[in-house]
Amino acid sequence: QLQLVESGGGLVQPGGSLRLSCAASGFTLDYYVIGWFRQAPGKEREGVSCISSSDGSTYYADSVKGRFTISRENAKNTVYLQMNSLKPEDTAVYYCAAAPFPTAQAMCVLNRSGYWGQGTQVTVSS
Repeated sequence: QLQLVESGGGLVQPGGSLRLSCAASGFTLDYYVIGWFRQAPGKEREGVSCISSSDGSTYYADSVKGRFTISRENAKNTVYLQMNSLKPEDTAVYYCAAAPFPTAQAMCVLNRSGYWGQGTQVTVSS
């Protein structure tokens, strides 16, 4: 059974940092693109950052470029999202996702996936 479990969400002040983790089971990262998506109240889901585990290529939404970093640890079948310089507009439920897209960009831009985690809440507030 394929499963994705997110962790690391919480409450942080503007300018602070947070690291999200996505632990995958039932499959290996080699054949999948892993992505982080978010959905804020009253807004549509957004593809934040995606990574192709086979070649390490990455994609970032314009809104998070220079602030967020996606990475992987293949031995643990885990993908991370390091979030720095957080802003109130980053507040959302963040979802980990996996699907056999050809590129990281394709997954994030198309904003679709086959497998989803349950989500973790990130709140940026003063």
